[in-house]
Amino acid sequence: MKTIFVVDDTHVNLITVKNALSEHYNVHTLLSASEMFDLLNEIIPDLILLDILMPKINGFETLRQLKADKRYAEISVIFLTGKKDADTEALGFEMGVVDFISKPFSNPVLLNRIKLHLDVEDTIRDRTEKLEFRTQKLLQLQNSMASVLANMVEHRDNLTGRHIERTTKYIKILLKSMLENGIYTDQISDWNLEMISSASRLHDIGKIVISDIILNKPDFMTADEFEKMKTHALEGENIINSIIADSGDGYFLQNAKLFAGSHHEKWDGTGYPRGLKGTEIPLQGRIMAIADVYDALVSERPYKKAFSHEEAVVIIKDGGGKHFDPELVNIFLLCEKEFVKVVTE
Repeated sequence: MKTIFVVDDTHVNLITVKNALSEHYNVHTLLSASEMFDLLNEIIPDLILLDILMPKINGFETLRQLKADKRYAEISVIFLTGKKDADTEALGFEMGVVDFISKPFSNPVLLNRIKLHLDVEDTIRDRTEKLEFRTQKLLQLQNSMASVLANMVEHRDNLTGRHIERTTKYIKILLKSMLENGIYTDQISDWNLEMISSASRLHDIGKIVISDIILNKPDFMTADEFEKMKTHALEGENIINSIIADSGDGYFLQNAKLFAGSHHEKWDGTGYPRGLKGTEIPLQGRIMAIADVYDALVSERPYKKAFSHEEAVVIIKDGGGKHFDPELVNIFLLCEKEFVKVVTE
């Protein structure tokens, strides 16, 4: 049974409302806002019927306090009033009240209005839950798609085992630290961090068009081979653009494209494929550059030994303002101990 608070300084009104509703709802009658706030410490109602003209704390002030407290801000409030002029109504709706019920009221009207609002809330809640479920399923599908495509690349590239898994974890560490330290929060505060991290798994998808001879060469590449390898950034963009053309321009794919196309750009403009400089480089690419280079440094290859974590940290620190965004290098230095945990897992 749903719970309703009725707050009114007139006993007759409280009795009238309780008689009308108690058969269908659990009704608590309260003579003041102070009594209501005391009871809120024990019970959270589904709906509050609130008189406007009350001594000490009137209905508008009570509503303001409710909306200012995150514990109670989502509780629906209906104003009870004997005088509903246009200004009062406009102010009430602006502050977040869901409806007005005029006094004196009849029992059937009161019951039907309340039933309508509670039914609407149930419908909204049900649809919200379904939407959240569908969103979660979509995220799982996107993660699966990213994993399949990324694994296709990684299985061809025998030299970079678990690179994608590790860089995805580095991305999450960097994003978390950026939020905690207020770096680029104007951009990332609206990001879906789980989806962004998943999209980063496709940063090397363009390698699928690179010859196995180059991809798995157990030695340093020639200048010509390196030029061919560099094409994987634009090829990655092209592949994701093809997916977008077939399935629609989605948030996940747009972010995946930015990771793929810009993770080899450098802060000083000497990177590829476009030679972008500074903040011309998408933030996704600037973040990925640190994760990608760190993993390459600490990983062993047939043509090089793995650098130690400490050596990798020094190289990335020295690359601030040249290869890497200096702000992001500072973030890396704050969370680098989390990176080494990923390496040793």
